[in-house]
Amino acid sequence: MTSTADMSIAHDPEAKRKIVNRLRRAHGQLAAVIAAVEDEAHCRDIVQQLSAVSKAVDRAGFLVVAGALKECLTDEPDGGERVDELEKLFLSLA
Repeated sequence: MTSTADMSIAHDPEAKRKIVNRLRRAHGQLAAVIAAVEDEAHCRDIVQQLSAVSKAVDRAGFLVVAGALKECLTDEPDGGERVDELEKLFLSLA
């Protein structure tokens, strides 16, 4: 059985760049949420920022799973086992 560690995005530098960019964006947005809470900003503004953070992290997760799925379907003879594992990872994001 293939381990989760075997599913890597290292083979696709462009995918890795996109994921890192999304996570950096989420990091900055989360910092803005913390600052907004500390500054007692309006709850509407805080919720909007939290929504942006959540979407950025979700999209990064979906990119990771999509990259692993693409790799699984093109490179691996044991694709069935990996697809099952990827399905579990994908559903964990829902």
